[in-house]
Amino acid sequence: MRTPGQLLIPLALILGSAVTAWGKDAFESQRRQLVQEAVIGNGVSDPRVIEAVQNTLRHEFVSLNQRDRAYIDMALPIGEDQTISSPFIVAYMTESLEPKPTDKVLEIGTGSGYQAAVLSPLVETVYSIEIMAPLGRRAERTLRRLGYRNVVTKIGDGYLGWEEHAPFDKIIVTCSPEKVPQPLIDQLREGGTMVVPVGERYQQTLYLYTKKNGKLEAQPLRPTLFVPMTGQAEKKREVLPDPLRPTIENGNFELPLGEHGEMQGWYYQRQVELVEDTQAPEGTKYVRFQNEDAGRPAMALQGFPIDGRRVTQLKISAMVKFDGARLGADRQSAPMILITYFDSQRRDIGRAAVGPFLGTQDWHRVEKVVRVPATAREAIFRIGLLDAMGSISFDDVKMIAGPGNPSP
Repeated sequence: MRTPGQLLIPLALILGSAVTAWGKDAFESQRRQLVQEAVIGNGVSDPRVIEAVQNTLRHEFVSLNQRDRAYIDMALPIGEDQTISSPFIVAYMTESLEPKPTDKVLEIGTGSGYQAAVLSPLVETVYSIEIMAPLGRRAERTLRRLGYRNVVTKIGDGYLGWEEHAPFDKIIVTCSPEKVPQPLIDQLREGGTMVVPVGERYQQTLYLYTKKNGKLEAQPLRPTLFVPMTGQAEKKREVLPDPLRPTIENGNFELPLGEHGEMQGWYYQRQVELVEDTQAPEGTKYVRFQNEDAGRPAMALQGFPIDGRRVTQLKISAMVKFDGARLGADRQSAPMILITYFDSQRRDIGRAAVGPFLGTQDWHRVEKVVRVPATAREAIFRIGLLDAMGSISFDDVKMIAGPGNPSP
């Protein structure tokens, strides 16, 4: 019986609160480990940003079948050909903006709402735009349910900005345009900053722009790999990838390092060193990965398009040497070359590996022809120890469409 003055609370709210409370308790230790290893461990130092990532329940922004991977530092599919960004890149982009409590921030590409949630406690207001209506509606519900009252969302073309709320102190673009859209430049206040991944669809650099005298001054941050924007701007790209002839960029590692010491063409670089050696198998440089902490990533990766209906095989080759290379926490954690395939909805549909490389062996060439699933439309190419231990080096890494595929 209800006592006088007691409120009747809808069952849905009770269940929602219970799920949130349970989720926070169940995932808190995983979240702390993620923050320590993937955020702090990779150089994010702003205590406000670290706290915001620690307090943001990432599992609430992914589907139920992805929750067991919510606190792995990786992008995850959220539907509509889009992904939720990795926690590190969210923290890194957020820190790059130097958010202040008085800032009015525009976010392009709401996606799941996770980036907006991390920004929410750091700024005054977040205005966030999503072009895919189902994602926009879902993100709005999630943000409202979790109490992010200073996040305002709408469905529309983010590259047009949100003129009625301009000018913005900061703009964050969580998808990749070929170049910065003019409306975003116009709507950034003088002296304001914008962080955006710019470049070709699978070869991008994260830039921090500052608006001075009406123009953007660019500061390159690091190579990155973001989901391209959906819409007319994406369709009108001048440089389009070829899903019938996938290749590896900078596979001999001879290109000069970027301003922040990052190898060109490779992303998510962890515990990797570019070695200059006149005795390198190809040219004068190669890469070496080293790790002695089981489960800690030591890798680099590239993304590429592929049409599994026509490209049925890939021929992978590389020069490899390793020293004391051994398994990580389990047999799946091994030094190798690993390709992960994704379908048109960016769902993981299978993997192919060259290796594992265990023990100690001097430079030698490895080659393998691997199968491509017919539903594959994109893939990730990884090299390194992954999260195993020891030391492994690579040079002259190549990938071509294998036997039975269309000739040039």
